[in-house]
Amino acid sequence: MLTKLKLALIAPIGAIALVSGDILAPGNMIVREVIGTGPALADDDDDDGGSGGHRGSGGSGRSGSYGAGAGWSGGKSLFPFREFLPRRSIPRRSRAAAPAAPIRAPDEIVGLGFSPTELGELTATGFEVLERNTMASFNAEVIKLRIPRGLTLEAARQRARAAAPQAVIDFNHYFRPEQHRDAPCVTSDCLARNVIGWPSAQTGPSNCSAGVRIGLVDTAINPDHIAFEARNLEIVRLVDEELPESGRQHGTAVAALLVGSASGRTPGLIPGGKLIAVDAFHRAGRQDDRSGAFDLARALDLLAGRQVQVINLSLAGPPNLLLEQAVKKTGERGIIMVAAAGNDGPRAEPVYPGAYEEVIAVTATDRRKRPYRRAGRGEHIDFAAPGVAVWTAASVSGARPKTGTSFAAPFVTAAVAMMKASEPELAPEMLRDRLTGHAEDLGDPGKDPVFGWGLLNARAICKTKS
Repeated sequence: MLTKLKLALIAPIGAIALVSGDILAPGNMIVREVIGTGPALADDDDDDGGSGGHRGSGGSGRSGSYGAGAGWSGGKSLFPFREFLPRRSIPRRSRAAAPAAPIRAPDEIVGLGFSPTELGELTATGFEVLERNTMASFNAEVIKLRIPRGLTLEAARQRARAAAPQAVIDFNHYFRPEQHRDAPCVTSDCLARNVIGWPSAQTGPSNCSAGVRIGLVDTAINPDHIAFEARNLEIVRLVDEELPESGRQHGTAVAALLVGSASGRTPGLIPGGKLIAVDAFHRAGRQDDRSGAFDLARALDLLAGRQVQVINLSLAGPPNLLLEQAVKKTGERGIIMVAAAGNDGPRAEPVYPGAYEEVIAVTATDRRKRPYRRAGRGEHIDFAAPGVAVWTAASVSGARPKTGTSFAAPFVTAAVAMMKASEPELAPEMLRDRLTGHAEDLGDPGKDPVFGWGLLNARAICKTKS
């Protein structure tokens, strides 16, 4: 019920609204505060922005929303007779389309398998070695080259391939985190875990989490967040220290979802696990966190050398020959890789590394087991997991809901880690078969391009030791 004070305030406002038609326009904080429809703020202090950094919208307890110049719609209107009054037309300013984010470095190619003679020939013709690293786990050297001035990227790649026909050579493609606009959270944990029957958080290591070593390739992480009070997080920054650090929103959220403290507000899926996180990204321009194929290949090599059992790759980009080789060599060591299916929409081309055969590609569903509307689809999709309004850590402190296939992938990564902890000798093929056999079939019978083999079923992933 409105108080007498509120009624006294609304009366003159209503009279003005009849004349101007502007008072109840969306965004007018005076009326919202008076009638009790002020915005509800997300429970965090995050600084998300740009791609994947949009603030979630909170509910105000009413069933409806503000329409442009039309007062409250979907609920009871305070001024139902306004539709008979003339409305002032306000021309909208046209917005210039934002430039498309680049998909590759403008003057670099990368390669694997150059001989000293071949590399010498290339440098003699104007190529410059920018960086070279021996990937110890793969017994190979990766090299980043700057192309000669005046030569196009395509021409430079062709020249390099002609000089070193046995080498794997490609552009230095960019890969980005797979997060999208946040959806509002319904409850404290957004029901994500309940949907797939995930076990309740443990206060310490259990049979299915003790000794688990999980690898993560992602953006920067805030190690001081309360979610990591157990100190089970190790961060390795891989990129050049002179490059700007990437944002901490994505990496912190994914890391906390995996191994967040069981006693915090954002308990991890495996709070007793050990996470080795490689920060392979840098900030390039406004809100653009990116990693080159060269750095992703090095990150996989580093994690393989640290003997992780599973690697989470909540990132996506175009196909790249160097990354493909790194993925194959990682898979040959028995390491399971789990990647996001991408958020470019159901008609988009497959994204990588998720679309590589060695990688488990994970799509996202909401709490009603419906497919996330922006998730990628295709024959490469393996499993579905919760990825809409998943409650996890914000970048500075507190928590917030996160949406995107980036946040579906950690559920499968955690499931793989728990299975490996329970049965260390479980082969990758058997592990995939078990995930498939227990998945909840959604959509068309069997494997389909929307859900893959179906929704992850966490009720049967852990084999209890006697």
